[in-house]
Amino acid sequence: MGKRASNIIIVLVTAPSKKEATEIARAMVQEKLAACVSILPAVTSIFRWQGKVQRSRETLMILKTTSTRYLALQRAICSMHSYEVPEVIAIGVDRGLPQYVAWVMRETTGN
Repeated sequence: MGKRASNIIIVLVTAPSKKEATEIARAMVQEKLAACVSILPAVTSIFRWQGKVQRSRETLMILKTTSTRYLALQRAICSMHSYEVPEVIAIGVDRGLPQYVAWVMRETTGN
């Protein structure tokens, strides 16, 4: 594992539509809060909300960023997101292709 890979994180975010996900994704990349956002347009989520089991079609975003950019990314997502409590979950990356890791680092370094 390269020492820089430990700074890379994957952030999972669901949105109610592909349109909203695309708007959020474009803003996150434009602001250098994420190097890349992959959008999976059709997932089914089953969850408990306000005491009831719910089922919803959602769009899943997979954002590639760094732990140093996470808080700014989280704030930006929450400011744009239509959900009262959006799913914003970060997962650490243990290993990665060194060139890809370097690219993520470059693409998320400041504005």
